Amino acid sequence: MQSRRKPVSSGPSPLRAATSLARLWQSQDKRQNAYELLASVYEWFTEGFDTADLKEAKGLLDVLI
Repeated sequence: MQSRRKPVSSGPSPLRAATSLARLWQSQDKRQNAYELLASVYEWFTEGFDTADLKEAKGLLDVLI
């Protein structure tokens, strides 16, 4: 009998979590940390740049520069 893998949770995506934490850090004047975190997750993506999540992340990155 083969074991079955548990389905991936439908919880928040790493991009959404990083965007949320980056916004928190921005409000705490930790802009460099916020940028580094969000940029490291944003660079995983090679497509889908027209989606709301990626547009939001890009907008925040532009503000944090």
